[in-house]
Amino acid sequence: MSYLEEIQVKNLDHLGIVAGLIDEIGIVKIINNKLGIDVREKISAGTVVKSILINGLGFVSRPLYLFSQFFQDKAIEKLLGERIKPDYLNDDKIGRVMDELYKYGLNDIFIEVVLEVIKKIKIDLKYSHLDSTSFHLDGEYKREEDKEKQEEEKIIKERPILIKKGYSRDHRPDLKQCVLDLITSQDGDIPLFVRVGDGNESDKAVFGKVLVEFKKQIKFDSIMVCDSALYGQENLQLIQHLKWITRVPMTIKKAKELVQNIEVEEVKDEDKEKRSDLNLESYTWKEEIVTYGGIKQTWLIVLSEKRQKSDLEKLEKQLSQEEKKSQKFLKEIQSEEFEHPQAARYKLKAINKKLRLLEIKEVELIETYSKKKEKIYKMISLIIKKDEEISRKTKEAGKFILATNLVEENKLEASEILITYKNQQSTERGFRFLKDPLFFTDSFFVEKPERIETMLFLMSLCLLIYNLGQRELRNCLKRVKKGINNQVGKVTLRPTLRWIFQCFQGIHYVILNGVKQIVNLTEERRFILSLLPASCQRYYL
Repeated sequence: MSYLEEIQVKNLDHLGIVAGLIDEIGIVKIINNKLGIDVREKISAGTVVKSILINGLGFVSRPLYLFSQFFQDKAIEKLLGERIKPDYLNDDKIGRVMDELYKYGLNDIFIEVVLEVIKKIKIDLKYSHLDSTSFHLDGEYKREEDKEKQEEEKIIKERPILIKKGYSRDHRPDLKQCVLDLITSQDGDIPLFVRVGDGNESDKAVFGKVLVEFKKQIKFDSIMVCDSALYGQENLQLIQHLKWITRVPMTIKKAKELVQNIEVEEVKDEDKEKRSDLNLESYTWKEEIVTYGGIKQTWLIVLSEKRQKSDLEKLEKQLSQEEKKSQKFLKEIQSEEFEHPQAARYKLKAINKKLRLLEIKEVELIETYSKKKEKIYKMISLIIKKDEEISRKTKEAGKFILATNLVEENKLEASEILITYKNQQSTERGFRFLKDPLFFTDSFFVEKPERIETMLFLMSLCLLIYNLGQRELRNCLKRVKKGINNQVGKVTLRPTLRWIFQCFQGIHYVILNGVKQIVNLTEERRFILSLLPASCQRYYL
């Protein structure tokens, strides 16, 4: 045997961190307990799921049909267990496990994983955030032509989703889609609840039901935070036993009146420093007690200086654009010859429907004759501003309303309501992660809606693992009061886990004459490992 044949070099890179986080949560054990272990199988369902999650967080933009290739150059036995070979992870095995997961119940499995995380790691659950996004899909799906039955069926359902066109957050209305509802903790953006819905469903129709189902399955006292899709009389009645903060849509008459007529309070000198510390120096507000939908609430009318400036600039731009447009319309209608006065006025009415801030007003209809000596009518008109509409938009600039049902007992400070709502971006960060081109969102090659749901379940588990690892790392850096260098060489206490993954590129698992060792484990990498759970360290040290 030659010297070269006695050496095996496999890539470990950051995948030991991913595998360690999976072990820390206990995902393999949970899956095996749910689906069972068949002694005739070479690899358990839990280990298959672990391999999918490692693949998903490998950030190599490889879909699942290249799955076994992903592990060809990886330290698969180190990551997944002795005697595990890449060819065990074939399309048939992965497909069978995905079908078993769906059959058992994706929601039940995800909830158990979340409860295990909550039990092992102290996550602050005072606030939880709900939002939704859409994933567009290519191809044909067997259930997409099914008759509409959503209204009669339970929103949280056992039937497969319907792949349909709907409102696209990705601005791709030409493609079919499905919808993902996500609830995350404010502390660390940890996913707490995931639900996949039909492509054409409305947030307003399901958000209240999603929150009720979430609270049934995870029983802790959390204040739910959501955008204005939640705010409607039916939803408020549905969630009246829950605690919530949401945004009030400006389509509500009472909201319009308050924004128009109430002046927010001036900031007192003694409050300026406090607001600066909270990063709220550009906000002012006023509280009002309101009853809407039969629920007594605190409405916080907020003015953002930055948003006000932006809104007024947009208003000025819109006014300028309409002035140019209306000049063309004016020239057009004054040069046109009409057979009847009604025709001229009908044309004027149609033109004014295209304008929001300006109006073309009839001054006079002149009766005259055409070159053919036929009686015609010509309109003399002028452009006027809609002062009332411009004034309304000017008053509304920069203002929005937040509502909460925490009015007397457990009443929140206005600053806490505002800060909490601003943290609604925790779900948006999750959606950005799931839609990253380096993630396996493009793996929607499967033909069945059931597989689409299972894929999104697995992707959501990846998000949970990633955010949990990032949270633990940042909390440890904060405790030891020592940062690490980021991408531009500046010391930070809040690195992204993706940057840590990049820092671990080039770590290899080497077997030399039967002796196993990890190479390229620098002092910096050892320090980072010391900040992560022991389950991560075991793959390297």
